[in-house]
Amino acid sequence: MSEVKVNKISPRSGTALTVGDSGDTVTVTGNDIRSDAYKASDGGNLVSQSGTTVTLGASGDTVQVAGGATFVGGGITWQSSIKTTNFTAVAGEAYWINTTGGAVTVTLPASASVGDQLIFSDYSRSWALNAVTLNTNSLKFQGNATASTGAYPTYNTDGQTVNIVYSGTTQGWIPQSDDDSTLETPQFYNVDFLVIGGGGGGGQDSPKGGGGGGAGGYRNSYASESSGGGGSSEAVATFAAGTTYTVTVGSGGAINTNGSDSTLSGLEVSISSLGGGCGGGPAVGNGGSGGGGSGLNNNSGPAGTGTSNQGFNGGAGVGAGSSAGGGGGGAGEAGNTDGSSHGGDGLSSSITGSAVDRGGGASGQFDQSSKPGGTGGGGTGAVADSSTAATAGTANTGGGGGGGNSPSNGAAKAGGSGVVILRMATSNYSGTTTGSPTVTTDGSDTIIQFNSDGSIRA
Repeated sequence: MSEVKVNKISPRSGTALTVGDSGDTVTVTGNDIRSDAYKASDGGNLVSQSGTTVTLGASGDTVQVAGGATFVGGGITWQSSIKTTNFTAVAGEAYWINTTGGAVTVTLPASASVGDQLIFSDYSRSWALNAVTLNTNSLKFQGNATASTGAYPTYNTDGQTVNIVYSGTTQGWIPQSDDDSTLETPQFYNVDFLVIGGGGGGGQDSPKGGGGGGAGGYRNSYASESSGGGGSSEAVATFAAGTTYTVTVGSGGAINTNGSDSTLSGLEVSISSLGGGCGGGPAVGNGGSGGGGSGLNNNSGPAGTGTSNQGFNGGAGVGAGSSAGGGGGGAGEAGNTDGSSHGGDGLSSSITGSAVDRGGGASGQFDQSSKPGGTGGGGTGAVADSSTAATAGTANTGGGGGGGNSPSNGAAKAGGSGVVILRMATSNYSGTTTGSPTVTTDGSDTIIQFNSDGSIRA
């Protein structure tokens, strides 16, 4: 064996120094190989002469490793203690989690740097029994901000391993693997809604005085606007990121026909508002709000029934020679029952950023002059024995159609179409929709108004 002894080995040119060729074995003995700061000892291990930091090369140097070399070790440390209760994770660490004794919530670091990594693994194949939840601690997860504690990522598959890396403020933590059928762990956020069904058509059946159509059902989460049995204030909807939600906007009912339902579907429980009941003619309709009853001489036609937490009943028709049809029920009050045929008023909502009345019932036919429909798009009834026709419910308010008599002596009109309006934090709005909804903003929120059928991807 040849031996070369020198005080210093320097590169021939440049700053790169290569020891050996690819495939060669370079052996460092237990004797010292010293520089100013480092030595090799313990059978070839490179250790620091002092402290715990080992630096290879100086600034500007190139440290070259032969092509056949293999690095062993990494930047994440597996913890020896098995986690069985809630804990806060530390970047760069990996954890075995045993949930046989109960569910475990892992709180992620409150701050993170790009490249920070965490690994969680099912120690006892028990996550399906008791899940592991990741408290995102105000940072994003897969680009989604967490709306509430109930919306944290949850893992509930036996034998799961979750490996997440922090990508920065835009997307936050991103799973590199999570042993799911897809790599996307659904994130959830809250969405306010206003869902109004199509208004009922006006009643018409000569010589009866047709009743006014009832307003479409009114369901709302944005503010407390309920009144008695009418339109309700409800809990917000919860959207899951990546899920598509279908919107159906109910059409207004034709003459003597109930309105159609409006629906937001794709949720665990769909939000559906019933169409309004038609005004009394051949028959009176029940629905979100009930239609007004018909009137004929001394016979008073019964009113239609509204639905609890969606709308009110219609008003009964009035006979005794007046032949006045009753007013249709509205989202805010019942149709008129004293013979004046006034439609029930609707409700005001500021979900779009400004207050707008919707969900008004229509007035019925009256023998002397037209009576007003309810606020919020309710139509007006025709005047008996004249050519003054009724008016239709206003489109996209769910207003009922005005009651009438006959085409020659004041025809009835159709109800107005419904509407579905969603309001969410702009940071959660995906921008992916169908059906050409109107999109506006109000402060930090985005408002999506569907005047016709469509969909939105969360």
